[in-house]
Amino acid sequence: MSERRSQADRRASSGRRASEKSDNTAGYANAAIAVCDELGKLTAPLLLQLDGGDISPRRLSLLAAIGELGSISAAAKYVGMTYKAAWDAVDAMNNLAGVVLIAAKHGGKGGGGAELTEAGKRLVGDINNIRDLQNRMLALVAAEGADESLWHSLKTIRRMNMRSSARNILSGTIESVDVGAVNTAITLRLIGDDRLVATCTQESVRAMSLTPGDRVEALIKASWVLLADGVDGASTTADNSLTGKVSRVTDGAVNAEVSLQLEGGNTLTAIVTMDSVKKLDIKPGRILTALINASSIIIHHGDSE
Repeated sequence: MSERRSQADRRASSGRRASEKSDNTAGYANAAIAVCDELGKLTAPLLLQLDGGDISPRRLSLLAAIGELGSISAAAKYVGMTYKAAWDAVDAMNNLAGVVLIAAKHGGKGGGGAELTEAGKRLVGDINNIRDLQNRMLALVAAEGADESLWHSLKTIRRMNMRSSARNILSGTIESVDVGAVNTAITLRLIGDDRLVATCTQESVRAMSLTPGDRVEALIKASWVLLADGVDGASTTADNSLTGKVSRVTDGAVNAEVSLQLEGGNTLTAIVTMDSVKKLDIKPGRILTALINASSIIIHHGDSE
């Protein structure tokens, strides 16, 4: 695997150098049009929009890795997917594209071999061409002395486009990184000076190179947020207690979705039972406290990808 990955890295590096030597921008654009007309529309960040659904940037990375490594198992490890998730992604890409992109066969313990079809190869080539164009554009912006405001806006747009199954995505700045014997406590400063503490493994902290001052996102599932009345941080074992005002209650047959406007300005959503709604008299304008354990918070660092 390490040898194949090394070969893939060398081929990718060689491809980038060859691309950097070429100034045929029109040629790049024409190559991209070919696959876009046939399959769908590529947008930035590189997402392939099709009539039946979208192929995400991560799946496009898997597609390219399969082309380089010739193995779904190896490509899955390369992009950080489970073997099952990679197979699901391959099936989804072939189905959504309406044409086979990856010709694969199930294998034994080590996984089966796989190769890109001509359509798959054209798509990967177009992806690389468009990425080259994006890099050239950003290099041109930097050369012309783009101010800090522009870079801040670009990063903000990137965060706004983030998708996750977690109902709550809160952006914040790392205030401290406290390394423990097993886990590390990450303290985030949210807008309005709200604080949020999350725990990560030391391996995750190293992998994402988390340091004070980094801008990150905290992902919290709505089912992990508990709501309480008249609770402060000193009277609970929860690592985080954030007070806010109920802005919206969406009733369901069994559960309700409650949106809490925090004092700092963020909105936090919780899923609670309808019995709890009645018991706590939860309605718009009600002041409640959201309780969240540090271990229930997932940290996402976009710049580490």
